[in-house]
Amino acid sequence: MRSNGSGRILVAGIGNIFLGDDAFGVEVVRRLRDAVLPEMVDVSDYGIRGMHLAYDLLDGNHDVLVMVDALPLNEAPGTLAVLHVDLDDPGWTLGPADALAAPAADGHGMDPASVLRLLRSLGGTVGRVLVVGCQPAVMDERMELSAPVAEALDEAARMVVGVVEEEAARLGAAAEQRETTQQTSAEREVTAHA
Repeated sequence: MRSNGSGRILVAGIGNIFLGDDAFGVEVVRRLRDAVLPEMVDVSDYGIRGMHLAYDLLDGNHDVLVMVDALPLNEAPGTLAVLHVDLDDPGWTLGPADALAAPAADGHGMDPASVLRLLRSLGGTVGRVLVVGCQPAVMDERMELSAPVAEALDEAARMVVGVVEEEAARLGAAAEQRETTQQTSAEREVTAHA
């Protein structure tokens, strides 16, 4: 299903709390509980439930997805970045032959690329995808973040707030533009019939 233009934004915390810095996204989302966010923002900890995220997006209620995840950025541990996913890149879709060769969806795995491919293969889409990522230091079995990633959490939460505020403003401007266009079209139609 295509996005219904509702102007909603989904912030998805991603990661495995048992694999050290992989828990980055989950920890950032925890910090967002007390943040003041625009009304159209939904925040959820998806952990390793990639299939759940794909099906939540399939309902078409969100125009923007902001994933928060540990990412290999080839930078120093704790480095943060905001990445814009190019959904027009053919790498996000599976052709018929690729779909047969692809592994079955893992209900307890979270590879953001696989989630987006699954969403597309089910006929869904989201208008815009951004990733707030952090370079991990430790991805071993342990239930604590490395020092550089733990120190980056508050700044990462601020980055997410900034991203959703920008996206909310962009969606609001687009909605106003649609309203103005519809109103102008309706006025032209009334004038034409007069």
